[in-house]
Amino acid sequence: MTRRSVPVGVLIVVLIMLAVGSGIGQSGATEAPSGFDDQTNGFVTQTQFDQDRKIFKEQDDVDEGLGPVYNAPSCGECHQNPVTGGISQVSELRAGFFDCRVFIYHPVGSLIQDRAIDPSIQERVLDGYNVSTLRTALNTLGDSLIEATDDNTFRTLAALQFFQTFGRIAGQVITVPVTEAGGRLRVGRFGWKNQHASLLSFSADAYLNEMGITSPLQPAENTSLGRSVAAFDTKPDPDNNGDDVEAFARFIRATKAPPRDGALAATPDAQAGSLLFSGIGCAVCHVRTLTTAPAGTVINGGTFVVPPALGNKIYHPFGDFLLHDVGTGDGIVQNGGQSTRNKVRTAPLWGVRTRSRLMHDGASLTFTEAILLHDSRAGFVINRNSNLTRREQQQLLTFLRSL
Repeated sequence: MTRRSVPVGVLIVVLIMLAVGSGIGQSGATEAPSGFDDQTNGFVTQTQFDQDRKIFKEQDDVDEGLGPVYNAPSCGECHQNPVTGGISQVSELRAGFFDCRVFIYHPVGSLIQDRAIDPSIQERVLDGYNVSTLRTALNTLGDSLIEATDDNTFRTLAALQFFQTFGRIAGQVITVPVTEAGGRLRVGRFGWKNQHASLLSFSADAYLNEMGITSPLQPAENTSLGRSVAAFDTKPDPDNNGDDVEAFARFIRATKAPPRDGALAATPDAQAGSLLFSGIGCAVCHVRTLTTAPAGTVINGGTFVVPPALGNKIYHPFGDFLLHDVGTGDGIVQNGGQSTRNKVRTAPLWGVRTRSRLMHDGASLTFTEAILLHDSRAGFVINRNSNLTRREQQQLLTFLRSL
């Protein structure tokens, strides 16, 4: 029997059908609320939102379990611009060793905590470890929409990218354990390496690794470069009964998405720049529009049901939440295995006008510098950008300043 190849047109039709079925262009959806206004998106009441925001912002001390090694005393210290839950200039330090074949972790993971409650347990990068990088704090506003997005949406995006660019770009999907679901797997979407798939898992991880506070989901205290810190740990583990982790996740789930600068977005230059953004290929990875799963959909390994406030909502992240190698990778391996060493999650550009330091390490200070750093599989996009006239490049930058 003769085997015939599938025509490209048929593949495109199939991919479009998959896109519609997975939440890209889903019918009957409504716009998700956006705004930098400290107001609930409807997931919880404003009273509950304000209470949870207070817990998110409050600074813990040693009596509450802070440390013994940590990065910050509150969630709000790293997520605060322009409102609580946003980004900041704060970065964390990661390190390891690469022997030309495999990445080897710094003792007990790649994260090096910058603070300690006693100088004798201060962490630092050890001699001989040749990989190090900074990672900026990420925006958490609107993350509930990302959490409520179906796994197949991200798989479909990766496939669409491959066919759209004839294989030059194809984001990587990885699955990661959902802690509260006993380790059941879901497509990763949070963190620079997509190391988390649920906001509860993300919150518990941050409570432990950024603040040094244990909880039922993360009950074991960190060490200091592999050395026990028990002598400095005055509070029995878990430090917190899990209520704070629940409050963090509930707060993030109730935040509105970052809004556009409506006045700037309406200008002719920004509108022309928007067309250029798509025309040169930026929107292949910085995807404009996604839609959440319908209300009632069970996610996170069966532990969370998408509520009406988050279900079937259209949002505009200008990101695909996939891992890519664009020539700026940090060299660190986490959940995705060795193939992800030089890959990072596409930075969602919603709210990017609130950032003064760009890319995963915060080392790029202008949009132009960040654009030109893209290389590897995104090189053809940069070549197209270089061929724009000076006026067109300025229009593109005006569009980015409206996000």
